[in-house]
Amino acid sequence: MQFKVIPFKELSLEELYQQLQLRAEIFVVEQNCVYNDLDGNDELAHHLLVLDEGKLTGYARMLPPGSRFKNASIGRLVVHADYRFKGHARKIMEEAAKFCFSSWNIECINISAQKYLKAFYTSLGYKIVSDEYLEDGIPHLKMELKKSNNQ
Repeated sequence: MQFKVIPFKELSLEELYQQLQLRAEIFVVEQNCVYNDLDGNDELAHHLLVLDEGKLTGYARMLPPGSRFKNASIGRLVVHADYRFKGHARKIMEEAAKFCFSSWNIECINISAQKYLKAFYTSLGYKIVSDEYLEDGIPHLKMELKKSNNQ
């Protein structure tokens, strides 16, 4: 598993295409959710590409403070179906958090988490900071991760 963090303007056309394809495959097709994935935030983000022998197997998007939330945020976490239940999502979120804390000198990260993943994010140290709300027709929770001494 290889991690690459790339700002939007440095993504190759192939890297951009692969991550948009994987996001659409999971969020639109698999989750049967019609929504506008191209929300105008990709240009502000750093993109975490997870590769296995050159194949994109996972992805997350890190947004700087003040773009989506007051704090930095991580979103669009996806793991290709063939790579699930092997700890990939955990590793991606840990790498994304490391990047956010070290790159932006911040104390807190926010996420908009699908409610069914509450236990997963809680296991990573995220705390719920909102009531349940609908985002693109799916129940979500706003969660936050505070910087700890080991980050």
